[in-house]
Amino acid sequence: MEIVGTSTEQMKRNYHVSLDIDKLTAYVQEELKTLHAFCSKCSIYRVPKRLRDLKDRAFTPQIVSIGPIHHGKEELKEMEEHKKIFLQEFLQLSELSVKECIAAIAGRETRLRNCFADNFENISTEDFVKMMLLDSSFIIVVFLIRFSSFTPINYDRIFGKPWMIRGIDFDMCLLENQIPFFILDDLLKLSKRQDECSMIELTLHFLSGAFGNSWVPKVISEQIKSSEVDHFVDLLRKCQQPAKRKQPQALQTRTTPSAMELHQSGVKLKLGSREKIFDMNFDLYEGILEIPPLYLEDDTEMLFRNLHAFEECQCRGGYVSDYIATIRNLVRGTNDVEILAKNGIIDYWLSDKDAVMSVLRDLDGGNRISLDNFYYADVVEDLNKYCGKRRYKWIAALKQNYFHNPWASISVVAAGALLILTVIQTVCSVIQVK
Repeated sequence: MEIVGTSTEQMKRNYHVSLDIDKLTAYVQEELKTLHAFCSKCSIYRVPKRLRDLKDRAFTPQIVSIGPIHHGKEELKEMEEHKKIFLQEFLQLSELSVKECIAAIAGRETRLRNCFADNFENISTEDFVKMMLLDSSFIIVVFLIRFSSFTPINYDRIFGKPWMIRGIDFDMCLLENQIPFFILDDLLKLSKRQDECSMIELTLHFLSGAFGNSWVPKVISEQIKSSEVDHFVDLLRKCQQPAKRKQPQALQTRTTPSAMELHQSGVKLKLGSREKIFDMNFDLYEGILEIPPLYLEDDTEMLFRNLHAFEECQCRGGYVSDYIATIRNLVRGTNDVEILAKNGIIDYWLSDKDAVMSVLRDLDGGNRISLDNFYYADVVEDLNKYCGKRRYKWIAALKQNYFHNPWASISVVAAGALLILTVIQTVCSVIQVK
């Protein structure tokens, strides 16, 4: 078979002849001019596909869209009418005009857009400002309803269904469903209600009511400034920032003894602070592992997943991903769940211990940690060091097998005393014979 064609050299020659270098250069330069660069203030991201594929629902709003990422979705359009109703309520409460609010948001459009990893070129300035106005006023009014006895005219139409209230709580804390905190703060300050409460107070009250003091400690409002908060997910992460920040270290050992192995080695499990989930510490000399209580229910997984996704996008390593990896190593079987639950460290409203294991296993799926920069490296290394010493296992076995109750202890002491008396009697008999 004869193949008709041109030689490689001829193809290269023709290619170079047909290419208009100047035209292509001008085209590329024009593209570079319009390139959307990441701003240092960027803090709202799309969840990485690797994490989203594991559990899409944990990152997807079910009732209301906030911000541009899920804006316009058909299944969320019902709430758009409610947003307009709440805008009316906000204007009446704040004694502001629509024009004043639009002017305030329009003046911050560039800053607002720079907070998103996507440039959203398909959303015009008019639509973007309108979206921010509706979303901001909706959030502020929802928070005011929770904070005070204020009840809007159309309250029952929106909040008369308990499932809808709970759904909005969840949607407010999804990474892809955020708007910059500063625009909420600015609008509230612009209103005539600024003397009643601050935006940070409103938000903390809302989050505390939705997820409890274990996620939002009562004293945290005195420690966090509005200017330091990017959005609600960032605020939740700041609320749970460990009280005693320690320097991450290189991790030499990739595994951690399970809760059962710790128990068998004599490690004492101590219930830690109820206000800081990530404050995990181990005292090598006392053999005490201190772990704050972990409350596992349906929304816990959602919170962890969004905190984890935000941390992965925003931070170089962090205590959320490292905590997930460490807890997952501690819990490898139902007996580990039982031990931690017995010590009050795991408290769950799930169906059973298998469900607890399933949640922790799923959370660790797709989790990436840095072996050179692991937040709990000191805990992991010291636990392995402690469990590697046989004398601790012997002492623990003796206590657990023979001193687990008073009667067993009395039996051991009596047996020991009898043995000593027998030895003494034998020695005396030998001496008498001699």
